[in-house]
Amino acid sequence: MGTSPLERDRRPLRVLSQSRMLITAPTYHRARARPRGRTALALGAVLLALMGAGTAGARASTLMIEGAGDGHGVGMSQDGAFGFARHGFTYQAILAHYYTGTTLGQAPAKAIIRVLVGSRVLRVPLERYVRGVVAAEMPSGWPPAALQAQAVASRTYALTSHAGGSRFDVYSDTRSQVYLGVAAETSPTNAAVVDTAGQIVLYHGKPATTYFFASSGGMTENIENSFIDAQPEPWLLGVADPYDNGPSSRWKLAVGFSAVAGELRGLVKGAFRGIEVLRRGVSPRIVSALVLGSAGSTPVNGPELAARLGLSSTWAYFSVRNGAVTRAEPDRSGRPPASAPAPVAGTPPAPPTGPQGGSQAPGSQAGAVAKTGGASAG
Repeated sequence: MGTSPLERDRRPLRVLSQSRMLITAPTYHRARARPRGRTALALGAVLLALMGAGTAGARASTLMIEGAGDGHGVGMSQDGAFGFARHGFTYQAILAHYYTGTTLGQAPAKAIIRVLVGSRVLRVPLERYVRGVVAAEMPSGWPPAALQAQAVASRTYALTSHAGGSRFDVYSDTRSQVYLGVAAETSPTNAAVVDTAGQIVLYHGKPATTYFFASSGGMTENIENSFIDAQPEPWLLGVADPYDNGPSSRWKLAVGFSAVAGELRGLVKGAFRGIEVLRRGVSPRIVSALVLGSAGSTPVNGPELAARLGLSSTWAYFSVRNGAVTRAEPDRSGRPPASAPAPVAGTPPAPPTGPQGGSQAPGSQAGAVAKTGGASAG
């Protein structure tokens, strides 16, 4: 599920919780770590610090940001899968919901996954590999149907990923999906792997790349609107996600203009004046925007903007506060914040998930070849 393996240690303003990823590079060969979901206490502390720093002086301006979701938004939402499972949906129904028009099939016999762990490439039998992934990607206490959906998604993603070309198939971190090996395995997650043994997601009979991520905020996104330069895929369409009620389903942030200008260095012409959204996807995540400056404006895509500002996702709306007055920033997308769907009432909040994954570059889509051979697992 997901996007971005490398910690960003240069952003003290965004230390909110654990890391999640959101792909930001235009080619998606590298991903950046995303701040994890915000608890009310942690968010309150961060907001107070940011607002205090941004309002020194009567005329200081603050960029107010309201957003939803955590991650790139493509494919299966883990928090949403939790909600579906809590409402009695089977893993088959969960997968069919998030991956449009797909069916289930069987993985190649004796498939081997080549995993890059540090500087070593390990050859791990597919089912053993999936056991080490599901335990790292979802809490073992989640409902069986959610764990089973994760097992099938992780198994399919491994078979369709070619992150290292001819050298290896997947990274062991969030550039692909997190693999922690035998030490991470638990009885519930192993049971989910056994219960779905060999099952993978197919589109028109071929393995379909099954991206996943933490929280949708209420709707997932078309792949071409989230992964820059990616081609549309019929099974990776934005769908309503009514049971996503995780800790990152809604969030708010306030940042002083001077801090924003520093984060957007190189994109601001003159003094920073604000952000104008040009286009949103179906969810409505930002596809393109303008960084407004006193000397002109600079175009930026949604993923880069979110990465620069340390946002959990590109589902964000902006306004500017000056003293007691707050005004919405210009938005040409025609998607007001009120259009954001809310979780179904009575849906229990999803506990925090593990590290997000499945966000490696969309370059290897459906049609994976069988990965077989001898194995020396680590």
